[in-house]
Amino acid sequence: MTFEALAAEAAGRAAAPYVAPPEDLPPALAGLDYDGYRAITFRAAESLRLGPLFSAQLFHRGFLQRKRVALHLQPLDGPARPIPYESRLFDLGPRLAGQSFAPDLGFAGFRLHYAFPDTPAWRPKGFQEEFLVFLGASYFRLRAAGQEYGLSARGLAIGTGAAEGEEFPDFVAHWLCEPEPGAHTLTVLSLLDSPSVAGAYRFAISPGDPARIAVTAALHPRVPIGRMGLAPLTSMFLYGENGPGARGAKPFDDFRPQVHDSDGLCVASGADPARRDRLWRPLVNGRRQPQISAFAGKPLAGFGLLQRERNFAAYLDVEARQEARPGLWVSPDPTGGAFAAGAVQLYEIPSVEEYMDNIVAAFVPDTPAQPGTALHLAYGLTTVGAEPVPAIPEAALARVISTRFGSAERLRPLTPPRPERRLCVIDFAGPSLPAGPDDAVTAEVSASAGTLHEPVSNFVPQTGGWRIYVEWRPPEPMPAGDVVLRARLVRGGVPLSETWDAAV
Repeated sequence: MTFEALAAEAAGRAAAPYVAPPEDLPPALAGLDYDGYRAITFRAAESLRLGPLFSAQLFHRGFLQRKRVALHLQPLDGPARPIPYESRLFDLGPRLAGQSFAPDLGFAGFRLHYAFPDTPAWRPKGFQEEFLVFLGASYFRLRAAGQEYGLSARGLAIGTGAAEGEEFPDFVAHWLCEPEPGAHTLTVLSLLDSPSVAGAYRFAISPGDPARIAVTAALHPRVPIGRMGLAPLTSMFLYGENGPGARGAKPFDDFRPQVHDSDGLCVASGADPARRDRLWRPLVNGRRQPQISAFAGKPLAGFGLLQRERNFAAYLDVEARQEARPGLWVSPDPTGGAFAAGAVQLYEIPSVEEYMDNIVAAFVPDTPAQPGTALHLAYGLTTVGAEPVPAIPEAALARVISTRFGSAERLRPLTPPRPERRLCVIDFAGPSLPAGPDDAVTAEVSASAGTLHEPVSNFVPQTGGWRIYVEWRPPEPMPAGDVVLRARLVRGGVPLSETWDAAV
């Protein structure tokens, strides 16, 4: 199997009526609850070796993972061959002990392991650590060495936020390609299918710190697709240093200061390195209804959902280790046209449960996809931990490291009080900032409604960074939707920082 052959197969599928992947399950598997399904584990001794550095383990079907996914091995030489299901590959757990299932049951997905060079000495010889999971619809999760799983990437998002509901395409088949001896990159070919589109994907996967995936795809629509999200990322934001984020949202009664897998969306744009801009949108929860925001950077240099707060004290969650969750940065291939015209859309869903992924970011083209016209994609995915990192353009621009809001009444009380008045405090860090007080550094601010008063930019000796203080006073009457505030640090009209772009 090659990518070209898979793309031809996807084109053939798109020309025929859609056939959903099988969901038929034996009653014992269909009736499993979460605990019963979680007790099913793949036997490590049965791992599928992919050269000396990689191996794969497989996921059983059951509970929510009902759809059958075809798995194949593509050797270096010779034809691809199916990976057959056998019950002996799994410890089925106490509820299914002694049972076995038919060879045509198939699998739900797979995960990849890698022999990281800095594996601790106490690990057994030849130990390989899990770093990538493909499981459920077109979702996959990637982490760098030393990180915990957090947000997910997807092959494709269709109709996110649309009134008629979202469609979730499936990866219905994967081909695990045996790497060259000693290679540190592994290729996976994947076939995507849904009522609206069929597509072929090639993932060139390079584990490490950071971990990277080079994604190539050919999409063949069956029907016109008005809102198609390319390179989609899905994450969770419950509350952070800015609270839930929405005006008037109820605070969470929790011992943990913050709960989130990502705390903001970063978007970089501009072809000329001297004129590029980078925007930071802190995430928001607590609205009464979902909301979509659009960021039309032209040309788009990249975007990502990031976890900028890397301090354990900000979370105090020993088990979740949210300070170790990765961000993911999307880098479009500048020679391709798929990301040329459109906008990065951020979809925020109100949520009170940390187990719900309520944040989606994706690039949505301006022009709807049409049947008969293939769409070719090429982009990179890179894990992000502590910043700055080379993957994110314009590393010289200081980044927003915290956003906090509080009442401005304590500083300038009015009669009667106006609780809507907010004091905005934005902290920045980065090598572009002066390492001490500098009167030439000023705050450039704007508001889509209401007024901003007395912006002040200060050096913060305790952190070595800089801070902007500015008060926002609401308009009369208050708008129904969000008000967007912007701020950045400049010196002599030259930006020193990315642009803080927050909703209040």
